Amino acid sequence: MGGYRKSIETFSRSPARIGRKPPKLVVVGSNPTPPAIDNNRLNSDFVTSRDYFHLLPTSIDWEDFKEYLNKVYRANWSKQCFCYARKYYSFLENPSKLETFNGYTKNNIRKALIALSKYLGIYRQFKARMEDYGIKWSRSTSIDAFFRMINNKNNDVIKWLEENTKLLDRNCSTYLKFVLVSGLRTHEAIDSFNLIIKLNAEGKLGEYYKEECQTLEHFRYPKLFFRNTKNCFVTMIPKAIIKEITECTLVTYETIRKRLQRKKKSMRTNELRDYYATFMVRHGLIKEEVDLLQGRIGKSIFVRHYFSPAINELRNRVFNALSELQKAIPKREG
Repeated sequence: MGGYRKSIETFSRSPARIGRKPPKLVVVGSNPTPPAIDNNRLNSDFVTSRDYFHLLPTSIDWEDFKEYLNKVYRANWSKQCFCYARKYYSFLENPSKLETFNGYTKNNIRKALIALSKYLGIYRQFKARMEDYGIKWSRSTSIDAFFRMINNKNNDVIKWLEENTKLLDRNCSTYLKFVLVSGLRTHEAIDSFNLIIKLNAEGKLGEYYKEECQTLEHFRYPKLFFRNTKNCFVTMIPKAIIKEITECTLVTYETIRKRLQRKKKSMRTNELRDYYATFMVRHGLIKEEVDLLQGRIGKSIFVRHYFSPAINELRNRVFNALSELQKAIPKREG
């Protein structure tokens, strides 16, 4: 029989263990027999959130969970999140099943499960379990970025805009034009578009759109435009486009999507945002300035502590670029 050793050699040295009863010695021989685990004797000193346990509750109040999502997230993501959580909630027990999905879907399912775990009060345990299974966020690689660049179809997105401007009504076509010249995300543009209409009807548009500098100040409405990592702060846009919007009625994502669908057209508003970014860089703006206008504040020391663009000079270059961009925008007849 071999000698003896402590199961945890540093136990007596650990400050957190001082005064506690040390573990029993384990006999180590040629054929050691692992000690049986007595669940009744396990205590908090040795059980952590990473130990195996059942995360799934006996029942989930899905209607209450839906209300919770509606309070925390935007309507569109709330619906999508609920569907993912309802369909894949069993993954709380075995997160390794997430690896069977591609990057985009995997991330969305994971976000939904995180929301569900927070609602159920088991987020820390679920997070620990994902770490144990080695589940990581799927991120775009340099190879993914390369193929996105060479396969992009942004060159014909203006043609797509021209076709749909003729097919859609004034509200929807004006919205698509607004997305292009603002560079906002799809739902940010809808929120901004509708806010312009509402505030104009109330005689309060000046609180949002500063006419003297022709700038929409999104930061004045943080609940609407600040969303953790996806924010928008300001948009420099001509008065003429704001006037067009005030003459429209409210729009929704589903309305625009369904009307395009009936015309057998795809929804390409995200590509309008991409086109804006590329166009502005080609016409006098630097990357950091475009990031600022599109709601991205980088984590570099330069951006966080030293980057201080001259706003008036930046505005002049933005409007010079927009005047060129507007030449490519088709005019709607009627």
